[in-house]
Amino acid sequence: MRRSLTRAWLAAAVLTASVAGSHAQDRVRVGVLECRGGASIGFIVGSVTNLGCVLRAEGVPEDRYVAVIRKVGVDLGITQESALAWAVWAPVNRLGPGDLSGTYAGAQGSASLGVGVGGNVLVGGSNNSIALQPLSVQGQVGVAIAAGLESLELRPGR
Repeated sequence: MRRSLTRAWLAAAVLTASVAGSHAQDRVRVGVLECRGGASIGFIVGSVTNLGCVLRAEGVPEDRYVAVIRKVGVDLGITQESALAWAVWAPVNRLGPGDLSGTYAGAQGSASLGVGVGGNVLVGGSNNSIALQPLSVQGQVGVAIAAGLESLELRPGR
């Protein structure tokens, strides 16, 4: 089991690095997407987490989103809350309200025993032209371990 988890973490790290390098070219950083969510229960093959998100960009009002994260892979445990932050890279230097809406996908890995950490790189949005790269590691409180693929669906929020 331990060897399988190590391999899953390694595969997620390699995929994350390759996605990050290939999708950051020809894009500019337009802001930061910050998300917070409540409790999540991980099952052996995946989980679903709901989050409230805010895109913060210089010179424009905050743009709010509702997010659903779906994980597929090893995902075991319970977390009480999660906080994530991504740098948003786009082919233009300014996004309008709701422009981040869409589906994103990428590799993910995290671990918690009390306070834990994780990270992921996601690509998607309009014509897969937007990349979300971790600004810092994901913060979560609970007991959990996860590694595999992740999808993020963003919809305009309040």
